[in-house]
Amino acid sequence: MTEPVAIVTGGASGIGAACAERLAADGFRVLVADVQAEPGRALARRLGGEFVPTDVTREADIEALVDRAGAVDVFFANAGIFGALGPIEQTDTAEADRTIAVNLRGTLLCLKHAVRVMRPRRRGSIIVTASPGGVVGGVGPHVYSATKAGAAGLVRAVAAEVREYGIRVNSVVPGAIVSPMTAAVLAGGPADLAAATQAMAPSPLVGRPGAPGDVAGAVSFLAGADSAFITGTELFADAGYTHAPGPASFAKEKFAGPGARRFSGPG
Repeated sequence: MTEPVAIVTGGASGIGAACAERLAADGFRVLVADVQAEPGRALARRLGGEFVPTDVTREADIEALVDRAGAVDVFFANAGIFGALGPIEQTDTAEADRTIAVNLRGTLLCLKHAVRVMRPRRRGSIIVTASPGGVVGGVGPHVYSATKAGAAGLVRAVAAEVREYGIRVNSVVPGAIVSPMTAAVLAGGPADLAAATQAMAPSPLVGRPGAPGDVAGAVSFLAGADSAFITGTELFADAGYTHAPGPASFAKEKFAGPGARRFSGPG
């Protein structure tokens, strides 16, 4: 039997890396796609997969990634950045454009080329990383939140468009997750995970902040046969955070305050 293939963008660290590990454990040959070459290569070697340098804002990169994979069974469009931070009236428009390019245009390109190779085979699962910020206000940067709302809209529209071809399209909505991306904003830098953990309030459900591995099970489910009757929906892997976020002061201060960190790298 041919080994099924999964692509994970933003797969070198954080949620992407945890999900790449889970998909490999599920029996997929995983292509780790990221702009972060060193950790991406190391992870791919460990998983017995392949690292493909990929900038999701470049259509040529996405096209080459999908063509390199050949038959794609699962495409996890996970790459994203917080991007433009600070109060709305101080929005850096160049950084806002970059945020839109990575989070929204990048998702569109991933959907476009995933469907291109899945349609002839009449099967496949596409999963997009959404966000509580795309559902409710006050839990994420404003430009980031808008891009995630747009990505969720793409998921619903494309799911309806391609279901007749046996392709499922869903999104996973992580809650407050400790990762290099959140550490860069909430703490001293991408590697300062301990400080980020301290900065986040523990979830009332599990008594701690979320970890990338908490999202991996949801992605595994959406990738597998047990979700064969599910498309066009959002799966909240957030311990209830989206609909009961509690005090959002840390989000307002760190994402929309005048002193918000200007980090926008991957994580």
